[in-house]
Formats: sequence, C-alpha cells, structure tokens
Amino acid sequence: MDKDEFYRDILEGMALYTRSAFLRDVLSTLAHHDVPALAQALNKNQIASKMWLADALADSMGRDLGNVLILGGWFGVLSAVLLHDPRFAIAHIVSLDIDPRCADIALALNAAHARTGKFSTQTADMLEYDYRSGAADLVVNTSCEHVQRLDRWYERIPADQLLALQSNDYFACSEHVNCVADLASFSAQVPMREVVFAGERKFRRYVRFMLIGRK
Repeated sequence: MDKDEFYRDILEGMALYTRSAFLRDVLSTLAHHDVPALAQALNKNQIASKMWLADALADSMGRDLGNVLILGGWFGVLSAVLLHDPRFAIAHIVSLDIDPRCADIALALNAAHARTGKFSTQTADMLEYDYRSGAADLVVNTSCEHVQRLDRWYERIPADQLLALQSNDYFACSEHVNCVADLASFSAQVPMREVVFAGERKFRRYVRFMLIGRK
C-alpha cells in the first residue's frame, strides 16, 4: 500500500465512523482533483482560522446568517465549515474568487450543499464586484492581507453592511501584500460604525486578526 492509499483509507474510515458528509466530499475532491494546494487549504492553521471565525459568528451574531458572500473563497473550505456547522441556519453561500480554477474544486468540496442549492461559486474580482446588487446579509473576507488596495475594496462596500474580516502580520509571505502589525492597524484600514467582535489569535508563525461588525 502506497502512502496516498494509506492515508485515503484512514480518511474513508473516519468518514464512515463519523458519518461526515464533509469528509466524504473531501475524499471525493481529492480523488477527482489533483491539486497540491488543497493540502494547504485544509491544513491545521487554515482550519483553525475558519473555526475561530465560526465560533465568533455564533457568539456574536447568533444562528441565522441568511445569505453569505465569501470573498477570496479559494477552494470553498470556509463555506464547508460554515454550512456543516449545526449552529447556523444559512440560506445560501456564494464563494467568489478571481481564479477560475477554484470553482470546480469548491463545488466538489461543497457537493452536499451544492446539490441542495445552498452553495454556489462565482468567478469575479472582489475589487470590481457590485456589492449592492448581491444583497448579501453577511460579507466575509478572510484574505485582507492579499488585497493590495484594501481601501479601494472597502469603499465599494455599502454602509451598514455586516462584515467578517481577517488579516495577519505574516510579512514573510510574498503573496501577503497588505499585512498589518496589530489589531489597531487592521481596524484603521476597515473602520466600522459598530464592532461586535475584535480579536487576535497567535499561530506558530504569525498572528491573525479578526473584526466582525457593520461598516
């Protein structure tokens, strides 16, 4: 048995034992999409950051999230985390990413909810998206460190829009073009009239910052 088969067998066993639709969709995605970056999207830091967001939303916003728009949705892992969380009642999630290669993988990773009409993808640039026409109850952007003109993006967000945002201080990553040194700096980038959650979490190589509130 080679290493891939060995670990796949373990995942299949865990999916069977836990009856997890999420694990089944992960397995199916791995079987049909040979994308090494999936390992990064599903690593412990990525999952921990998304679970932290889910916990903060549950504590500060309650059960009904309505229609959710996730920007920089990548492979749809955050969508899956939220949709599989029994604490939430979510009408629909749109995972938006500028990279057209992400859509098929995100649909596979969220197959259980794509089939029921609760999940879809959109290929678009968040800096050009019309946020007024989308009518999302919650807009999520956990990739603020990747957005060079974050001020330009924030100007496009309508007043009173509910937002959940994350950034970090991982300046060593070349793809992070807009890191912040601390939570105060992040708050200054995205000033909100009402903040319902503000916090930071230390990871091995960086600190992640999060804000939830209304613009």
